[in-house]
Amino acid sequence: MTADNNRPESASETGGAAKIPLIIARNLAKTYMMGKNPVNALRGISLTLYKGEFAAIMGPSGSGKSTFMNLIGCLDQPTSGSVILNGSETAKMTSDQLAATRSAFIGFVFQGFNLLQRITALRNVALPMVYQGISQTEREQKAQKYLEIVGLGQRAQHRPIELSGGQQQRVAIARALINNPVILLADEPTGNLDSRTSMEIMALFQALNRRGLTIALVTHEPDIAAYAGRHIAFHDGKIIQDDINVNPRNAAAELQQRIHESQAEKNNGS
Repeated sequence: MTADNNRPESASETGGAAKIPLIIARNLAKTYMMGKNPVNALRGISLTLYKGEFAAIMGPSGSGKSTFMNLIGCLDQPTSGSVILNGSETAKMTSDQLAATRSAFIGFVFQGFNLLQRITALRNVALPMVYQGISQTEREQKAQKYLEIVGLGQRAQHRPIELSGGQQQRVAIARALINNPVILLADEPTGNLDSRTSMEIMALFQALNRRGLTIALVTHEPDIAAYAGRHIAFHDGKIIQDDINVNPRNAAAELQQRIHESQAEKNNGS
């Protein structure tokens, strides 16, 4: 299918890739104890994420969306129910197996970037490979490649303090991609960014999704969710909506339009 000017072609539309289950959550529940009081963060969630999807997981604070992300990302274990990732049930994995699964299959992007401030962008991106027995030369070559993919090839030797918020998030995305993950989990990745920079990050996510990367993005912003092809809404630990977005916004086209409008304003004012 060919994309028009307003709608990006998604990986799920190319050859039916979205029909392959990648993450299966079955009756997923998570209860935390606040002193002596139980808090039910998730209440029996059942959900399947498919290969090639770009899904937005929405909901207000406390709705359970970040808890769900932590469980499918092997950062936490459910109180009951199960998570099956790429055919394997995470509850049956040892700590070492969970760590290996996170490294091999999952890339994480967070709101706060989580970059080491004293080292360069190149070295930040290369960090996940440090303990894999890969030579420094090979690590740096691969890190440079992924910085170029996210449009920061010329900023490899800059430290985070020398980069804008959007550039720091791009470094974080390159780091998340370095091990060629099966799925990218992004938790409020635009939460610290202005509207134009958020649009740039969403354009990058859409481009990665077109290449076949599966993306699950947590957001409380409807404008950000509008770029995704599937909307899953949480409320009080339950799913209250799960719909296909048949006409996702095209971030690259919108960004280009904004650039044209800004240039026109400058020309009119000169």
